[in-house]
Amino acid sequence: MFSYFLHLIMIACPICGPKLSVYCTILSIWAIIMLGLLGIFFYLQSPNLFEDLPHKDWAAANFSREYIVQKYEQNAINCWIAAGLYVVLGIFCFTQQRMNSRANYEMS
Repeated sequence: MFSYFLHLIMIACPICGPKLSVYCTILSIWAIIMLGLLGIFFYLQSPNLFEDLPHKDWAAANFSREYIVQKYEQNAINCWIAAGLYVVLGIFCFTQQRMNSRANYEMS
C-alpha cells in the first residue's frame, strides 16, 4: 500500500524545485535529530530544561513534583510529534528531489 502511494507520488510532477527539495531534506534531517534528542532530554527530566516548562499553574498545584513531571512528559511528547512531522516532510522532500533528478536525467 505504501509503495503504491510512493509510486503515485513519483509519477506526478514535482512541486518543489531541486534546490528547495535538497534544502528541505537537509533541514528535516537536522530537525529530526534535534527534536528527537530534545524529547529524550525532556523525558529524562533534564534540569537545564526546567526554564522551558510552563509554570503559570504550578502555584495552583501547590508546587507539586507531579505537576512538573507531567509537564516534562508533555513537552517530550510534543517534541516527538514535531519530529514525526519532520519525518513526513523529509520523505516528501526526498521524493521531490528524486523526481527532479529523474526529470533532469530524462531531459538530457
